[in-house]
Amino acid sequence: MHRVEKEVCGRTLSLEFGRVARQSDGGVLARYGDSVILASAVYKKEPLDHFQDFFPLTVDYRELAYAAGKIPGGFFKREGRPRDKETLTCRLIDRPIRPLFPPNFRSETQIVAFLLSTDLENESDLLGLIASSAALTISEIPFLGPIGACRVGKFGSEFVLNPSMAREAEADMWMIYVGIGDQVMTIAGQAREVSPEDIDRGWELALPVIRQTIELQEELRAAVGKPKISADAPLIPPELEAEVRASAAEEVRRANDIHDKLERGRARDEFARRLIAELAEKFPESEGPIRSVLDTMTGEDMRRRVLETGVRLDGRKADEVRPIECAVGVLPRTHGSALFTRGQTQSLAATTLGTKSDEQVIDDVELEMEEKKRFMLHYNFPPFSVGEVKFLRGPGRRDIGHGDLAERALMSLLPTEDEFPYTVRVVSDILESNGSSSMASVCAGSLSMMDAGVPVKAAAAGMAMGLITEGVIAEGAPYRIVTDILGDEDHYGYMDFKVAGTRKGITAIQLDLKLPGVPYKVLAEGIRQATEARLHVLDIMDATIARPRPEISRYAPRIVSLVIDKEKIGTVIGPGGKMIRKITEETGTTIDIEDDGTVTIAATNPDALQAAKEWVESLVAEVEVGRLYQGMVTRIMNFGAFVEILPGKEGLIHISQLGPERYGRVEDAVKVGDKVWVKVVEIDELGRVNLSRRKAMEERGEIPPSQDDGRAVRPPRRSGPPRGVDRDRHGRPPRRDRR
Repeated sequence: MHRVEKEVCGRTLSLEFGRVARQSDGGVLARYGDSVILASAVYKKEPLDHFQDFFPLTVDYRELAYAAGKIPGGFFKREGRPRDKETLTCRLIDRPIRPLFPPNFRSETQIVAFLLSTDLENESDLLGLIASSAALTISEIPFLGPIGACRVGKFGSEFVLNPSMAREAEADMWMIYVGIGDQVMTIAGQAREVSPEDIDRGWELALPVIRQTIELQEELRAAVGKPKISADAPLIPPELEAEVRASAAEEVRRANDIHDKLERGRARDEFARRLIAELAEKFPESEGPIRSVLDTMTGEDMRRRVLETGVRLDGRKADEVRPIECAVGVLPRTHGSALFTRGQTQSLAATTLGTKSDEQVIDDVELEMEEKKRFMLHYNFPPFSVGEVKFLRGPGRRDIGHGDLAERALMSLLPTEDEFPYTVRVVSDILESNGSSSMASVCAGSLSMMDAGVPVKAAAAGMAMGLITEGVIAEGAPYRIVTDILGDEDHYGYMDFKVAGTRKGITAIQLDLKLPGVPYKVLAEGIRQATEARLHVLDIMDATIARPRPEISRYAPRIVSLVIDKEKIGTVIGPGGKMIRKITEETGTTIDIEDDGTVTIAATNPDALQAAKEWVESLVAEVEVGRLYQGMVTRIMNFGAFVEILPGKEGLIHISQLGPERYGRVEDAVKVGDKVWVKVVEIDELGRVNLSRRKAMEERGEIPPSQDDGRAVRPPRRSGPPRGVDRDRHGRPPRRDRR
C-alpha cells in the first residue's frame, strides 16, 4: 500500500494505492476532507484483430447512499438507475480524459468511480475527476495525463478556490477548470452574468491548484506506476489508404463545395458506396477502412479551406453567424412557446407554469435533506432531426447533459419564488440539427419563457465556438476560431466551446476538446468572439419579443399565496385531510401548505381561486368585534339563535337582538339553515361571542339606526351559592354520587 497527500486549499488531498480494487489495472482511493472516492480503470486485454475507427471508452460514476449515512428509498431499498447528477459527473470526467489516449489505442476501456463517503462539504465531482485521472495514470493503460482540476467560486468581488458546496446557491460564478500542464482541457459551470475577465481571472487562480493535483498524481506514479503498454490497434493498410487517396481527392473536394448539409451528405455517401464497390475485388470486406480514409480526407480538406481562405463549408466567414428566424406563440394552448431556427438547427421550446406541487424533488446523496427544484429544462433529440431512423427511448446521457447546460444558462435569470410563485418547466425539442442544438435550446427557452409571461431579468442566448487547426497548437501554429459551428465543424474540428449569457454577461460555459489541451489565450479569444455573436443573436430575438408578456397565458394557473398561523395548519387540512380535500374538490383548485404556514392556491378560474382563498381565510380567521359576518343559523334555543359565522365558530343572537321588533318565539324571526347578516357586538370574558342581527340590519341600511349598543341584557342568575358548592339539603340525604 502506498499513500501520498498534499495540502490543497486548506484541506488534505490524499491518493492511496494497493489497499482496495487490486485486480483492476489501476485502483485509487482518493480522499479530500472526509469525502472518499474509489476510482478504477480497466481495459480489455484481448488484442483487436480488425480495424476499428473509434475508441470504446466508458465512464461510470455512482453515489452510494451509505456514503452519507442514508438508506435508499423505494420498494427495493437499493441504488437504482443513475440520477441526473451522476450522469453529469460521468460526462464531466469523460470530457477531459477522452482526448488523452493515443490515436491507435482502441481497446475497450472502463472507468468506474464510487462515492464511498461524503462530508457534505467537498463536492464529489471534482474529487471523482482527480481520482479517475490518478487511476489511469498509475495503470498500464497508455493515458497521456495526468490532469488536474479546481473549482472557482466568485462571491461579490472575492474569488474562492474549491469552496464548500453549501455556498453554491450564493455564488456569482461556480466554475470547474481542468488542465494539463499549463493548458486547458475543460471549463464547465454557471454564473450570474459575469464578464469574460472574471472567467480569465478564475483560470489564473485555478492554475496553481491544478498543478498541485497533477504533482500529487505524478508522485504516486513515481512510486507505484506500471509501465505503459504500446498502443498497437490494427491500422489501415498503407496500400489501401494510398489507393483511396488517389481515387477520392477530387470527389472529396467537390462534395465539400456543396453548402447544404443534406446535399453534401448525400454526395459523400453516394461516392463512398461507388468507391467501395470499385475496390471490393482488390480490398474485400474493407468498407470500414475505406469510409475511415474518406472521413479523414474530408476533415483535412475542410480544415485546409478554413485555414487558407477563411471560408467555411457553408460559405460563411469565420466569425459569421447563420441566418436566424424567431417566432413566439407558435402553439395555441401552451403557456408559452417559441420556434428558434439558426441555419439548419431548429429548436421548438414550450414553457409550462405549474404550482408548488409540481416542483421536482431532488434526493441526491450529497444533500442533507431533500431539496425541491422549481425550474427545469428538458432537452429532446428525436432521430428525425438528423434524418435518421432509431428507436425512441428515454433521455440518454447526451440529452441530460445538453438540457442541464441550457438550464444552467437560464436559471439565474428567473425571478425569486416570492416574485413569481410558479414552477417553470421548459422543454426543448430539436426538430432539425446541424450543430449547436444546446445553444439553440437556450435561445428558444428564453423566448418561450418571455412568451409565457415569466418575468425573467433579461433575454439569454448561446453560441458554440469551434477551433480549426492542424493538430496540437504550438507557438506560431495556425488556427482559426469559428463562430456558430456546423455539425461538420464539430466533427472535423477540435473544439466545441459553448458560451451562453445575456447582454450583461456570461451565465454558462462548457468546453469540449479533441486536443490534449489548448493555451488559455485561445479560449479567451473564443469567449470574446462568442460575446460579439451573442449580442447579434439577442438583437434578432429582441425584435421578436423584447420583454416578458405583462400577463401569463389564460390557460396557465393563477396563483395566490397567504401566510397563516402555523398552529392553524391542522385546521385547514382537517382530520385525515378531510377539509383540504373538500376545498379542492368543491372549488377545483390546487392547494399546497408549507411547514412555515405559507398556503399557495392555484386555479385557472379566477372565481374558483377567490372562493378557495376566502374559504381558507375563513378557516383561520379570528372573530373581530364590530365586524359584520354572514352566517348560517345552526341551533334554535328559547333565548336566542346560534349562528356559525366562521367555520367552526358560533355566536349567539339573543332573542332581543333578532330584529327591530320584539319576538315572542325565536322561530318567528329565524329558522335553522337561514343565512343571516350579524354584527359581533361582544366577546365576553369566557370567550363567548354575542351577535346582533338588529345592529347588522342598521349598518346595512335596512332599518333606521338606534341608540342601543346591541348587547343583550342577560337576566341575573337566581340567588344561591355558586355552582359546585354544596347547598342546604333541608334534612335530605346527600346525593348518591357523594355518599
